[in-house]
Amino acid sequence: MKTTPNTVYWHEIDSPVGGLLLAGDGASLIQVGFQSGPRPLRVAGDWIENSKPFRTVIAQLVAYFAGERRSFDLPLAPRGTEFQRRVWRALTEIPYGKTISYGELARRIGNPSASRAVGLANGANPLPIVVPCHRVIGANGSLTGFGGGLPIKQRLLALEEGGEQGAGSQEALFGPLPAPNS
Repeated sequence: MKTTPNTVYWHEIDSPVGGLLLAGDGASLIQVGFQSGPRPLRVAGDWIENSKPFRTVIAQLVAYFAGERRSFDLPLAPRGTEFQRRVWRALTEIPYGKTISYGELARRIGNPSASRAVGLANGANPLPIVVPCHRVIGANGSLTGFGGGLPIKQRLLALEEGGEQGAGSQEALFGPLPAPNS
């Protein structure tokens, strides 16, 4: 696939938590947007619709929602400040099915007094699910803030805790994977 440094591809898929809009540069995933959430991702006028760059992403999401994958192995290129990227890296270290508080996340990045800044960085995560910001909860155990909305956060946590079983096959979850030539 011929790309330029600023080319952005996109593709929307259905999932058990609603439509997910995937955006990437042809080599790396840049964004995942919850299209049924309060802040759907908007396709920019110069983005190119193409499912081909997302075959591996879709396959891994299918396995995640089926309960067969606990982490993602994808090239990622989230755009953010160094502090945000540090928080996002720490999110990937939260084990599947576990939750931590914003304060604990701040401690893990070496800045225990930055729980509010950590919360803002968590909320700016452009790669939800893949970079599991849904695993961060309030200090009292309550579900707080989530770009996809609290019902989606609750569903993702329930899936990981075994409260929801995987829905079965890839086709039952998302329909067929894109053909190799599409």
